[in-house]
Amino acid sequence: MASVDVTVRGAGIFGLSIAWSCLRGGAKVRVVDPYGPCAGSSGGLVGALAPHVPENWNPKKAFQLESLLMAEGFWHAVEAEGGVSPDYARSGRLQPVADDAALELARARALSARELWGDAAVWELIRAEDAGPWAPLSPSGWLIRDTLSARMSPRRAGAALQAALAVRGVEIVPEAEDEGAVLWATGWRGLLDLSQALDRPVGTGIKGQSVLLRHDTGEVPQVFAGGLHIVPHHDGTVALGSTTEREFDDPSSTDDQCDALVERAVAAMPVLHGAEVVERWAGARPRARSRAPMLGPWPDRPGHYIANGGFKIGFGMAPKVAEVMTALMLDGRDTIPDGFRVEDSL
Repeated sequence: MASVDVTVRGAGIFGLSIAWSCLRGGAKVRVVDPYGPCAGSSGGLVGALAPHVPENWNPKKAFQLESLLMAEGFWHAVEAEGGVSPDYARSGRLQPVADDAALELARARALSARELWGDAAVWELIRAEDAGPWAPLSPSGWLIRDTLSARMSPRRAGAALQAALAVRGVEIVPEAEDEGAVLWATGWRGLLDLSQALDRPVGTGIKGQSVLLRHDTGEVPQVFAGGLHIVPHHDGTVALGSTTEREFDDPSSTDDQCDALVERAVAAMPVLHGAEVVERWAGARPRARSRAPMLGPWPDRPGHYIANGGFKIGFGMAPKVAEVMTALMLDGRDTIPDGFRVEDSL
């Protein structure tokens, strides 16, 4: 009789979240990762859990919305089990409005949000002067404020999941034999391996660099300005990121693009001028060819499953991805939405 029901290969956010969900579903779980927990992009700095804009609705946006609404309960349960906080807070987000055209579009999206988000969250316009001292510069004098966006510390979230798994007797080991259902959540390198195994490109790694500043903001919303996430954390730091680099030699090296991130952040938020740079980080994030998470059975490999391609929204998608993959592997229930299946990236 097998000692393990599910072998999870990969200890990033998808692997750890699915392992936790399978445990709660009654399975015996082993997590295997030769690099250690959260050694890749799941060990980054930013932690912005931000929704797609409420328009041109599709299964990916609906899936992400459901996951963001699940997040508070998911992370509360993880913290309650292991005693480690993921630094999760649904603190909202502010975005500057550039001009009259953008203002008109934002008003239309506010109406769409009422229909699509219902009473779960708000997307609204406010005067920049009403946002207080923590507000991005806005040429129009208006800001978009939403109450769905949340933030967390990726590293603390990973530590919280590790602690919760450890309480249930699950350790992360560098190598082990496959037993039971086998989940492959092996990040960007896994996408390259899968491409080779299937003899066609299914995804790749996209490098991102980010920066951590020392600046204590208190509990305030994150900011998204000029394509840049500015995310305050409870420990008196603010994370900035990230770059998007499709070609790279070293996924972990940083360069002057980090300086550019700081310059962009200060231009949007002058209050950050002079803040100390605590850390610069770089890593490759897994992006599936379909640009949506890649979920489901491994083609022509019975008993093996894939959960990969979280890219920039892996932490936000993790609660729902964990639920869907647990249902598939433990109960045989396939609730994967259109566009997310492995074959959609083939």
